[in-house]
Amino acid sequence: MITAVVTFKVPKEMTRDKALELFKSRAPIFQNMPGLISKQFLFDADRNVAGGVYLWESRAVADACYQGPWKDGIRKLALSEPEIAWFDSLVVINNETRQVKTAA
Repeated sequence: MITAVVTFKVPKEMTRDKALELFKSRAPIFQNMPGLISKQFLFDADRNVAGGVYLWESRAVADACYQGPWKDGIRKLALSEPEIAWFDSLVVINNETRQVKTAA
């Protein structure tokens, strides 16, 4: 499993409420996305930064997502290119389902 932490600058006019509405409207895009285990939308009004934390089955499926339409959508919203930090996710705990997943 791979975690990608994606961040990008957004306009100062982006408020928490605007970000919430935008993220809710984009959430269906990520539901049932092949290879995506989970996604969290992030927003920091003090730094004018938004982004997401993605948990992927593999780096290959993540790389496939982060091209084309995804990157074009970020470019329309953001004031900067998205920055992506990659991490191996060795153990993932889900307290809602009481499951613990470990990397192969």
